Amino acid sequence: MSTEKEVVSVLQYLDNKTILVIGAAGFLGKIFVEKILRVAPKVRKVYLLLRASGEKTATERFNDEILGKDLFKVVKEKYGSNLNDILEKVTIVNGDICLDDMGLNKLDSELEHEMVQQLDAIVNLAATTNFDERYDVALGINTLGAANALNFSKRCAKVKVFVHVSTAYVCGEKPGLITETPYRMGETLNGAIGLDINQEKKLVKEKLSQLQATGASPETITQAMKDFGHTRAKVYGWPNTYVFTKAMGEMIVGANREDMSLVIIRPSIVTSTYKEPFPGWTEGIRTIDSLAVGYGTGKLTCFLGDLNAVSDVIPADMVVNTILVSMAAQAARQKETIYHVSSSMRNPFKNEKMPEIAYRYFTAKPWTNKEGKVVRVGKIEILGSIPSFHRYMTMHYVLPLKGLELLNMVLCKSLEKKFKELHRKINYVWRLVDLYQPYLFFYGVFDDTNTEKLQKLLPVTGMETEIFYFDPKIIDWDNYFVYTHIPGLVKYVFK
Repeated sequence: MSTEKEVVSVLQYLDNKTILVIGAAGFLGKIFVEKILRVAPKVRKVYLLLRASGEKTATERFNDEILGKDLFKVVKEKYGSNLNDILEKVTIVNGDICLDDMGLNKLDSELEHEMVQQLDAIVNLAATTNFDERYDVALGINTLGAANALNFSKRCAKVKVFVHVSTAYVCGEKPGLITETPYRMGETLNGAIGLDINQEKKLVKEKLSQLQATGASPETITQAMKDFGHTRAKVYGWPNTYVFTKAMGEMIVGANREDMSLVIIRPSIVTSTYKEPFPGWTEGIRTIDSLAVGYGTGKLTCFLGDLNAVSDVIPADMVVNTILVSMAAQAARQKETIYHVSSSMRNPFKNEKMPEIAYRYFTAKPWTNKEGKVVRVGKIEILGSIPSFHRYMTMHYVLPLKGLELLNMVLCKSLEKKFKELHRKINYVWRLVDLYQPYLFFYGVFDDTNTEKLQKLLPVTGMETEIFYFDPKIIDWDNYFVYTHIPGLVKYVFK
């Protein structure tokens, strides 16, 4: 007999609850906070752990980077003059997930005590999602930060569920069916032995000390730490620093949870909102968006990828809804449950659709750059393999660049601007390909059995099914990209 409840009410679960959100200034974090404030006015308290950054205090960051966003316009309209009543439920906590105890020991002890006594749930959305992040930064946030957040949750008197948001791509480049199973401490993708998080921490420290001892410039240190992360990831079979450090984050919370209910959310490629608070809200550039942005702005004239492969994308509001339903379902369960929030299993989006959708959109609505020039796009050349991409780049860019370099020298550098521009364009494309190649030729399918079961816990009819939708089968991908996602990118991301 299943220990799952037959039906859950997320709204009832949220009533009078006190929740700590870590990473509220991130893309998913903002959407999560907005959703709670909009649909659960009876929530007791929402603590947001935010770092002061540069000149800004944590509270200023909340006002500018969270509440000040277009995303919150629906909440503001809903509450109108009563907005302050709902905002009184929000408490900004100045802290940093990278510090032991998240820096909470520096707070006034009353606030820390209040949190320890009153919190019911902790949701960790903090991450650096940059594929080529410095290794010290990525390890600090994605791995050790996750451990710091879990350790704090174990100190809390009545926390019943700890949610850790990871990524579906902790699987690396594995093909076939990828199951919702945990990574155990020290497990690697290529079978290499010796992965030890404490050892990685030590290696990072040693590497930084070596670089500083040689008097390396900040730029040199940054590049060296990026390269170091890439190297360490490859040693154990992961394609980049981001997914490697996220995998270790999963290992560390799984190994140390004791009897804490642990939910690990693994979204695939997260895209703009499908429906709520309104369609098309987005921020920053995700994997798949770099191609659309590069093409729409005239920087990219070819598409690299296997057209028969699938790009697993999922709108951000569906990820947030999954988190909320999982909290209600798993509170006090005392077990670890992993949820793939993805579309490849039940509503796959084929790569072959991408070039035609981008062409359709940008020919109908070409982008105007900051000089006021309309960027006309052409048909995209499809390159179905890495060797064909290398040939294309050599013919169209590398050889002309060499010719231009020679001409520039002959003409006393009068073509310097043109040369630099072409050089920058080529570097942009090489970098994109290097980072995204594992995802453009990805042959895995994410099994989402647990997520499907979760869906069945919501009443079949009624308000909650409408509010907490996350079934990828309801998405018509053509419509979503042409009328929601790309317009959202153009509005919020194109610069």
